Amino acid sequence: MSRSHTATLALVMIPVLSVGCAEDGDTAESEPAESVEAMGGMETADAMALSNPNLATEDELTTVPGITAEVAAAVVGGRPYLRAADLHAVLAGAVGEEAAFGAYRALWLPINLNDVTSDEILLIPGVGDRMAHEFEEYRPYVDLGEFRMEIGKYVDEEEVERLARYVYVPIDLNSATREEIMAVPGMSERMAHEFEEYRPYTDLDQFRREIGKYVDENEVARFERYVTLH
Repeated sequence: MSRSHTATLALVMIPVLSVGCAEDGDTAESEPAESVEAMGGMETADAMALSNPNLATEDELTTVPGITAEVAAAVVGGRPYLRAADLHAVLAGAVGEEAAFGAYRALWLPINLNDVTSDEILLIPGVGDRMAHEFEEYRPYVDLGEFRMEIGKYVDEEEVERLARYVYVPIDLNSATREEIMAVPGMSERMAHEFEEYRPYTDLDQFRREIGKYVDENEVARFERYVTLH
């Protein structure tokens, strides 16, 4: 398949709702974009902001449909979540599979487009096997601009933006702009300064060591989800 790569790595943490996908790559590339309805897209109302399970307070979590105070405490107790599957194990164990899927319209751990599993993609509300295939077909993504362009072949712009809310592409530690660093969930200006202070990073062990001077190992692991080195 032809691919267009943009020059800048960009990271945006946003949910992505989607639909089915083509049987094979050649068919997917040649067929015209389908309507949101044909692809199984979600309603516009589902495009509200998503709570991040690593950052939301227990009170904030209880505003998610189906999340009681007891369940919120269980979610907080399982932090940090490094994969969507980790969150699903805790949430589904507490409220059941169906209720967990319903909660993902308001609660979500952003997933890395370049290493997410098929099962994790299918946790996104409204995403079926066909769209999950398209998510994987265009890897590796260099940024979300590429994701929008490729997935835009199958659904309309509104649906693409909704889907983009569920995913991200890691930023490069040595070249990311301040704006890109600040897009990392839970980032502060002070911590963004520390990310920049130790450049150039030679490996992720250096990142863990330097950032570990300011936050605990759980927070280092949470930040590490959103970065890479090229």
